[in-house]
Amino acid sequence: MEEAESEKAKKPRELGREHAGRSWQEGEGENGIPPVSASKQTDALSAPTSRCTSLFVVAIDFGTSYSQIRQVFWGVEHGLKTPKTPTCILFNEKREFRKFGYDAVMKYKSLPCSKAHKWYFFQNFKMNLYGMVCRTALEASNGKTLPALTVFSKSLCYMKEHALSTIQNASFQTVYDHKEVTWVITVPAIWSAAAGLISDMFSEKLIIALEPEAASLWCKQLPQEGFMVDSSDNKKFEDSPGIQYIVVDCGGNIFPVQQVPCFFLTANCVCVCVCVGGTTDITVHEIQENHYLKELHKASGGGWGGNTVDENFKSPYRITTNDISHFFKKVKGAVWQDGTIMITYEKMKSFFAYSTKKIIDTLKEILHKPEMAKVQYVLLVGGFASSVILRDEICEAFSKKYHILCPIETQAAIAKGAVLFGVNPQTVASRVSARTYGIAATQKFDPAIHDLRKWRVSKSGDYVYCDDLFKKLVGIEESVNINEVAHFTFHPTEPDQTSVCFSFYCTEKQDAQYVDEEGLELLGSCRVPMPDTKLGKKRQLKLEIKFGLTEFKATGTDITSNQSQTVMIDFLAV
Repeated sequence: MEEAESEKAKKPRELGREHAGRSWQEGEGENGIPPVSASKQTDALSAPTSRCTSLFVVAIDFGTSYSQIRQVFWGVEHGLKTPKTPTCILFNEKREFRKFGYDAVMKYKSLPCSKAHKWYFFQNFKMNLYGMVCRTALEASNGKTLPALTVFSKSLCYMKEHALSTIQNASFQTVYDHKEVTWVITVPAIWSAAAGLISDMFSEKLIIALEPEAASLWCKQLPQEGFMVDSSDNKKFEDSPGIQYIVVDCGGNIFPVQQVPCFFLTANCVCVCVCVGGTTDITVHEIQENHYLKELHKASGGGWGGNTVDENFKSPYRITTNDISHFFKKVKGAVWQDGTIMITYEKMKSFFAYSTKKIIDTLKEILHKPEMAKVQYVLLVGGFASSVILRDEICEAFSKKYHILCPIETQAAIAKGAVLFGVNPQTVASRVSARTYGIAATQKFDPAIHDLRKWRVSKSGDYVYCDDLFKKLVGIEESVNINEVAHFTFHPTEPDQTSVCFSFYCTEKQDAQYVDEEGLELLGSCRVPMPDTKLGKKRQLKLEIKFGLTEFKATGTDITSNQSQTVMIDFLAV
């Protein structure tokens, strides 16, 4: 087995004490002396029996358009009462945080034009990070920009304080010690961890929950009356080991238009609602004997949530004349009558066409795979799942073969499931890798298979090897058990080198030969000291990789000196 390489040497013929360890395949050696054999051992650790010991578990469903903390109601002071508040944030001209949610919307609308253009108002900003890096700038409504990390951190700080205040008001107890609280933040499964929400946030008191997993945890323990669509089976999912179902997390929320300024529909309308929300996540789960979840298919989806419906609703009605009634004479499927807009059902349905088609097409693509043959249920969650139009389209496409289920609390399912996840994160037993992960490695040079550009010679001149090889640790779409530990053994290339650096890469390819190929991304590295050189090349280094819920932890140890280093690598990237 190949062994991990360290950082690449700019001068490959001058590998000194500070350079990384090199390796051979098992059974190879120099000067006829075989090295210590490289080995790998994998242990599937049993899930810890201990659960969360925190006094409080707080889940923050950080939505694309609306955010939720536990089960609270927002906007009461503004004449509204919704389970979520708009994911909007307002900064003043000095870039100081001022308001969040409905408060931010109302404050910004009340600003005179002389001030509004100087302030920073962000809405639906989470969607702007889809496929981006969190260190980039986000554009406010007036075109001004702030760092994305600033916008998100201030939003989370506000929600944290709101949650602590909610705890105090509900229990008459002030949280003085932050160790009393475990925080769970939900993120879409289709997001790349490169968005920066995960980086440098690894903590036993902070848990990242994937939204469809959180929703699945909530729904699997619901009784029959907890669903509003096709609930003919009175068994709970978690009481049926081996059952497989596909989770469709449709981001967005359905609100009566009477609560939304600018849109007014009459009671004669078939559909009196508007949608907001950005992403759709699709995953496949199986219930295990211990009620835990096993992921069977990596997350799929895209930006097909209710936001697209919202945009389709607004785009045909961009009024360019002061005579509104005259404008609507040219609009097919909608009329202006006595101060209200009346929309036909077919016109309203057309606003949903793009989202529903993308969701249905992706579902068909997944369900047609041979490994999905045992799937029996389609589980619709998320605020957009409240839409009768979306549910009807899903039922028409799949109800002949699958049971279509939708929980009554579609908007709250993710947040409530995230709380359950915070209480016992081990309920998710495995995940399907969204990418291929590996380490940089070396191998005795073989001119028949290796690129001459990767030809290297050891300092002693008696060993020729190939540099920059990609050694796969986990393949894309490969199932990885949570808390699984893999052990590797390595050896230094030079007898007098005093450190080794393990470098980790990922790619969307099934495999790769070299780490500098197009599409490979360096995720991180760790340098392990090797101060005692008495044993020369016979020294051993152990690399232990433990796969967690949202990351894997790699620990390299020099056996001779017992010195070690650890690095945490994001395991959510897609």
